[in-house]
This record gives sequence, structure tokens and C-alpha cells, in this order.
Amino acid sequence: MALEITDATFDEVVLKSDKPVVVDFWAAWCGPCRMVGPIIEEVSSEYEGKAVVGKVDVDANQEFAAKYGVRNIPTVLVFKNGEIINRQVGVSPKKVYTDAIDAAL
Repeated sequence: MALEITDATFDEVVLKSDKPVVVDFWAAWCGPCRMVGPIIEEVSSEYEGKAVVGKVDVDANQEFAAKYGVRNIPTVLVFKNGEIINRQVGVSPKKVYTDAIDAAL
């Protein structure tokens, strides 16, 4: 299951991770986010132990959404060694996310 990432845990979970990290910026009221959510959960299960997969609720946690210029949701960022290596805005097929992780492994 995807981790719940907050402003308080973002630094430790995402920026200091020794594995690639997928972060889904979303909100409960966002229709397209509800389409991406199940895909992110599948990716989380498939890459368990190889990559960290988490979600940031932008309504409750705005600091890092603002820092990384997340203006539209869903936005999925892939981090490696604390740096963004991939950005997907809107709904994308699962393969787009898995390809981004594979490239980071």
C-alpha cells in the first residue's frame, strides 16, 4: 500500500531515500486523482522493496507541493537521490509510471 507522506515526513521518506521514490500529489475532491489512486496502489505492491511509493494530500500538506511547483493534480513525481527525475501531470497509463521507476532502478 502507498505510504501517506506529509510535510513533516517528506524530507525523511522522499529526499533521504536510498531507493527511487514515486510521489502522487492528490486531493480527495479531485476526480482524476481517483483514477490514478488505484494505479499507484498497484505500482506500490509491484515495486515493494525496490522503490518507495507514496501519496501527498495537497489540501493538508501544501509545503512540498508548492516547493515543486505542483499546480495541477494529480501530479506524480519520481525522485532519485533527492532529485526529481520524472514528472507526470494528469492521468497516465500504469506503464508510464512503471517505466519511470524502471529507469531509476
